[in-house]
Amino acid sequence: MTRSAAATAAAFIRAHTALGTPPLVPEIRLYLARDAIELWERTEQQAAGQQPGGPPELPPPFWAFPWAGGQALARYLLDEPGRVRGRAVLDLAAGSGLVGIAAARAGAAAVMASETDPFAVAAIRLNAAVNRVRLDAALGDLLDGPAPAVDLLVAGDVFYERTFARRLLPWLARARAAGIDVLVGDPGRAYLPRDRCAEVAAYDVPVPRTLEDADVKHSTVWQLR
Repeated sequence: MTRSAAATAAAFIRAHTALGTPPLVPEIRLYLARDAIELWERTEQQAAGQQPGGPPELPPPFWAFPWAGGQALARYLLDEPGRVRGRAVLDLAAGSGLVGIAAARAGAAAVMASETDPFAVAAIRLNAAVNRVRLDAALGDLLDGPAPAVDLLVAGDVFYERTFARRLLPWLARARAAGIDVLVGDPGRAYLPRDRCAEVAAYDVPVPRTLEDADVKHSTVWQLR
């Protein structure tokens, strides 16, 4: 992402979100959507403006919401800092960067947050600055490449869509085969491979009804076998 594009994304985020705290992780502040539907529409308008005459290419603004699986995983890392202290961590499909920020606050030696959405990368950088932690926010798709050079891989709420899950699981399996610990936060999404996971913690997470059609999602932190 160019410097001008990064500045445009950061300005959009500041203009259309407000600083708030996820219900389960009040220690961390994030730029969050004031109104879910309005931000979705504004993101589509921004994408259309960047692509005259063509379809929007920006994904939905997943970075502007504290998803239940990510909240559960962030809570677990803060409560169990021994899982991350002194380790190199990758926050995959990081969204707002909540989980990576929690890892940094829990004492990780280094944190990389990976995203395919340039607005998410901008949001992660803003959120890291607000929380005064250091992490590297990288734009790109890692799933066609080798296992990352980290000790721990964390992913919140990533098994929500069949096609992505089919790409993701073999890559996570390669990471496990390379000796990387893998933790996943999940609120009961349809494509989580439960037969390949061991439960390590569970939480009841308050969520926006406009997104989840519920007020609370029971969310589990799993370790990939």
